[in-house]
Amino acid sequence: MEQLKRLQSGIPGLDALLKGGLVAGASYIVQGRPGSGKTILANQIAFNHIRSGGRVLVGTLLSESHERLFQFLSTLSFFDASRVGAEIQFVSAFDTLENEGLDEVVKLLRREISRQKATVLVVDGLLNARSKAENQIDTKKFISELQGHAAFAGCTVLFLTSSRLDEGSPEHTMVDGVIEMGEELFGTRSVRRIQLRKTRGSGALSGLHECEITDDGLVVYPRLESLYSKPTRIDCADESRIGSGIASLDALIEGGLPKASVTLATGPAGTGKTCMGLSFLAQSTPEEPGLHFGFYETPQRLRLKARAIGIDLQAMEDNGALHLIWQPTSEGLLDSLGIRLLNAVEEKGIKRVVIDSLGGMARVTTNTPRLIEFFSALMNELRARDVTVLGTWEMRDLFSADVNAPAPELSSVVDNLFLMRFVEIESELKRMLSILKMRDSFYDPALLEVVIHDNGIDLHKAFKQAAGVLTGSAKPIQNA
Repeated sequence: MEQLKRLQSGIPGLDALLKGGLVAGASYIVQGRPGSGKTILANQIAFNHIRSGGRVLVGTLLSESHERLFQFLSTLSFFDASRVGAEIQFVSAFDTLENEGLDEVVKLLRREISRQKATVLVVDGLLNARSKAENQIDTKKFISELQGHAAFAGCTVLFLTSSRLDEGSPEHTMVDGVIEMGEELFGTRSVRRIQLRKTRGSGALSGLHECEITDDGLVVYPRLESLYSKPTRIDCADESRIGSGIASLDALIEGGLPKASVTLATGPAGTGKTCMGLSFLAQSTPEEPGLHFGFYETPQRLRLKARAIGIDLQAMEDNGALHLIWQPTSEGLLDSLGIRLLNAVEEKGIKRVVIDSLGGMARVTTNTPRLIEFFSALMNELRARDVTVLGTWEMRDLFSADVNAPAPELSSVVDNLFLMRFVEIESELKRMLSILKMRDSFYDPALLEVVIHDNGIDLHKAFKQAAGVLTGSAKPIQNA
């Protein structure tokens, strides 16, 4: 089957949505309200194109001067003023449109395409052209004539418009692809989104995807469950075990955690989840490094906590056995976190990951119902990369007879599930751990006391003579 020639956009994530990039020689509409990022997207594509040897013509049908446009673009790292007037040419067709009409605009742009030998044409202000057209036939004729000449010259065309065109509009029917950009408010947060509404003759990742504008320009984050609907590698699951970092726990679960599995430790704050994660990471080596992907504790606070249980994180960082990534929960996009984690795993050859916590990661989502699909795709990809994961999730109730799943169906996404609670018994507060689930493993179902000391964590079978332990208020069994 013949493959379509692609034009790389240079926008992180966008080429993944387009299954390899824009189709060379095709025409696209980029639509969205003012401020949605259309001009940045088009110019980012343009400057990336000239860096790879192409030539670009930008024709503006707007009243805004090019000097003002350059002033805004100069704040972005991709803009290179030295290329303007050489490999990339900006032409204003506003006066021609106002005084002479659409036919003369077409003639002007066709002359400039030939003179510039352009391989990308950007037409900014399609709404103004539409308003000058006397009827739909004139709009179709304008687009058709530009498309025809551009295709003959081997030129890819981007039409930018601030109007949200319907699927049946003459513009939509004429072009090969439609890229829609928008912005939504979620409480006080503003989230940018991008959607490929039409991609003629080419596959694409459908649906809404989040994006943001940074100092480097637009960055697109494809929905993780669409990007990794199938893991990129064959799952390398086997029967081998790796140490949890807690010897007394390993003795209860056939020698350790199954390799390339996902373990979830859930419980209230203070029950020892982070300490368990640190003990797990303490087994990392420079040959098989670990990663702490955290949300609530800064790296410095994490180092202090680890030192209190006898783990020198700084020394492990210095020799390449451990890496720390901290992401505050005040801002962020869910898919950007997933991509950041997977990129770190790939770049550093990570084999152990602690996500502290999955709840912190979930807090940034704007669509709670998709969390299970997101976590499922993320964990499947980590398993396929031969990574063993320990995640935590904080429960709200310190004492309760009810044990609520941290998120609907999340327990089906993980391989191993540990419940951690506080237990009051004989006027003392104790930490308790119970193994609820282990993948393809026998395990000891005993209720275990968690003891944290300056040399790490120990587990003891301390509740054999008590009843009601899981309620949080245990009572000694009389005459036990």
